[in-house]
Amino acid sequence: MPGSRPGHADAPGFVIQEHHASRLHWDFRLEIDGVLVSWAVPKGPSTDPRDKRLAVRTEDHPLEYADFEGVIPEDEYGGGVVIVWDCGSYENLRREEDPPHSLAESLDQGQIEVFLHGHKLKGGYALVHARLGGQEGNWLLIKKKDDQADARRNPTQTEPFSVLSGRSAEQVRKEQKNGAAS
Repeated sequence: MPGSRPGHADAPGFVIQEHHASRLHWDFRLEIDGVLVSWAVPKGPSTDPRDKRLAVRTEDHPLEYADFEGVIPEDEYGGGVVIVWDCGSYENLRREEDPPHSLAESLDQGQIEVFLHGHKLKGGYALVHARLGGQEGNWLLIKKKDDQADARRNPTQTEPFSVLSGRSAEQVRKEQKNGAAS
């Protein structure tokens, strides 16, 4: 995947980057119309359908950002350590509706439903534009009830390593610090 888009040639991709900025969060990004449409998820994605995780819409990112791992300088926007926590392809579950909805239409309507084919996350997920607290950027990320749902699993805590490099965020930080000191 390095240097390429997150999905496969015949399917759009997604990436989830663990981001140790001013506050730890996971950047959930879906490839839609040539960009990575992005949400910051403070508690990270869940595999429990009962969890409704806040997902704050952020700016779109270029596809080339999908495989970024490293340290963003502290004085820059988003400063901190980033690893690729998960990635893969996805299917638009709303394409089967009557009438079918593209991902761009679903985004505009505030109701996205996808089936993830990731290394750590698999199965259906919904993003719902909730506007919690009157904030336009607030969405909810919800695991759908399917065979991949597992209330006992906590992947953000038990699976801390990058799917690209096998490194933890702490290892990336130390390597950057040691490399800068050389």
